[in-house]
Amino acid sequence: MELDWSLLRTVLAVADHGSLSGAARHLGQSQPTLGRHVKSAEQALACTLFKRQARGLVPTTACMALLPQLRAMAASAAQLRLNAAGHSETLSGSVRITASEVVALHLLPPIIAQMRRDEPRIRYDILPSDSSENLFFGKADIAIRMFRPEHPDMVTRKLGEIALGLYAHKSYLARRGTPKDDKDLISHDLVGYDTDERIIAVMRAQGLMVNRDHFVVRYDSDVHYNALIEAGCGIGALQAGIGGKNPALVRVLPDIPLPALPVWLVAPGGLLPNPRIRRVWDLLVQYLLPA
Repeated sequence: MELDWSLLRTVLAVADHGSLSGAARHLGQSQPTLGRHVKSAEQALACTLFKRQARGLVPTTACMALLPQLRAMAASAAQLRLNAAGHSETLSGSVRITASEVVALHLLPPIIAQMRRDEPRIRYDILPSDSSENLFFGKADIAIRMFRPEHPDMVTRKLGEIALGLYAHKSYLARRGTPKDDKDLISHDLVGYDTDERIIAVMRAQGLMVNRDHFVVRYDSDVHYNALIEAGCGIGALQAGIGGKNPALVRVLPDIPLPALPVWLVAPGGLLPNPRIRRVWDLLVQYLLPA
């Protein structure tokens, strides 16, 4: 049986994600299709690549020996796509933009609508994610990030900062009262993240010795985190532009200094010569820059 890249790409995805379901989400294909890919790859290579265990599919020794070459092939394939895209001369076609869930939900839609009016021949694929791998492996053309990816092949531009504030729903404040100062804040129901400890670090920098147990509800998804605050579960940090637009939310303790979120525009250097991607980059700079 002939061995092609689609089979090898599936093997790499299953090894990285530990299951057919994880690989299917990553590649945007069905589990049965990827299962057939793995079986075909094993037949072509004449070896067993995975062992099925309770926690998923575990790479065999033979598979582990192949992974460095598979990663090199994936990097080469991504670079090939970048080089080809960089030589395109047309403004028509698709541009893939990746941004955090919150930015993709709240900030991007009116900007995309305006860019469609400016350049109606350009289509947009939006990928809500904070992973830098989207750029490194050719899954996105441009990223909007709240951090600066450290990679020599990436072009970056800082566009500004987004202010944060502490917010609570009116129904929560009616039930529990409004905190009078930062010490009083600790006695309230706080909404936090499960594994991300940035909020804890910020509060400790303010002299508030909190730990994860001080947060009565924890969620690692930014969109769901925001929804918990809007539902009245407690007090949490929101982008000021989002919290301030919701008439049911009240900003509390506005004098507590919270670090602003930097906004970075990022793209692989090999893509910016592409007129279509360069045009979208310039439009994002225009519409994302603070007025």
